[in-house]
Amino acid sequence: MRRGGRFPPMAQSKSKRRRKHRGTQSGSLDRKRQGRPRSRKEAEARAKSRQTQKRDQPPTWSGAIMRGLVATGLFLALVVLIFGQSLSQALPLSLLMLAFYIPMGYFIDRFFWRRRQLKAQQQRQQRRGT
Repeated sequence: MRRGGRFPPMAQSKSKRRRKHRGTQSGSLDRKRQGRPRSRKEAEARAKSRQTQKRDQPPTWSGAIMRGLVATGLFLALVVLIFGQSLSQALPLSLLMLAFYIPMGYFIDRFFWRRRQLKAQQQRQQRRGT
């Protein structure tokens, strides 16, 4: 008689783990997916290249809007929970802060992006001159 639908533990097999077949029927490999990095150095290099690619992108208004919405949500929660204001009092103030956060976030991002671009350009010129 079984209790609770449980079976006794089974012995683990010692077979090797099979890898997924990455090729197609015609024999070509799909290059879209990259496998796991072979070493920690390769993993760090991939992470760094992704980070530099992200930082090289100019700031966007959609990114500023998303950050503004998150900051406004935190501000609203702070005003309601910690300062004890009602939602009807905190909501107009939060909307005012949203109207402030979005352009402020965009222009700060643009300032730092331009600064990074200028610094990278100066480094490229120094390498050429040396």
